Amino acid sequence: MAFGSVVERNVQRPLMRLISMGGAPILQQLHLEERLLRRTSDNWCIVNDGTAPPTIVMGVSGKVSELVEVEPVLRDNVPVVRRFSGGGTVIVDQGTVFVTFICNKTAVTGLQPFPRDIMSWTGQLYDYAFSHRKFGGNAQSITKDRWVHHTSFLWDYDVKNMNYLKNPKRAPEYRLARNHTDFLCRMNEYMPSRSVFTEGLIAALSEHFTIQQTGPETALSHDNDFEPSTKLLSPQDLQDIISSKESSTVQRVPGWPQS
Repeated sequence: MAFGSVVERNVQRPLMRLISMGGAPILQQLHLEERLLRRTSDNWCIVNDGTAPPTIVMGVSGKVSELVEVEPVLRDNVPVVRRFSGGGTVIVDQGTVFVTFICNKTAVTGLQPFPRDIMSWTGQLYDYAFSHRKFGGNAQSITKDRWVHHTSFLWDYDVKNMNYLKNPKRAPEYRLARNHTDFLCRMNEYMPSRSVFTEGLIAALSEHFTIQQTGPETALSHDNDFEPSTKLLSPQDLQDIISSKESSTVQRVPGWPQS
């Protein structure tokens, strides 16, 4: 897996604050990202190595009934989060490595703040696929002056967890209507360790930015009254989706509170 180096070394680089976390819950990570996007003016990179428990994460406009197998999710108590950014639906766990960039529009010289352009730039830092199989899923949120690009990398994954997701009705042409297991691959089949990946990423990023390690507690000190739009869907939210699809007399899933 190649890491890019595409800027001249004598150019003064902007500052990027790097937050490294291990196993932070994905809901906490997304709340942090949204706060840093909307309430700070710094450039940030967040690396989170794994998360627990296994959690489904949806884009802001995704329809649960079209993307999630709701009844098994309720039965097995799988959390479902609707994040603040666009993009598709993933299930993440301890085998997922997360990388997020939160940048000012002027942070990368010549970069236009559009998804395709951001993808092109991050593609110089790391890959998203090996051959015809994908191991990285990404999404963006773009505001007036800033943007966020976050990626979940499948270092490993549990095949049975993919059964909680439906094949999306709208998918990129290159997916070729393949199911999740035929479409995806594991990074650990191609790289020796997670640290090789993260260290290579930071080295490539340092060609663009001056990197400054920052603790999560420092980042969290910004604006404690911020109310994120990323939400954990409640069991009742999911049960209502089943009810709206079937009938008002649908039987409740055992173990969840009655309305």
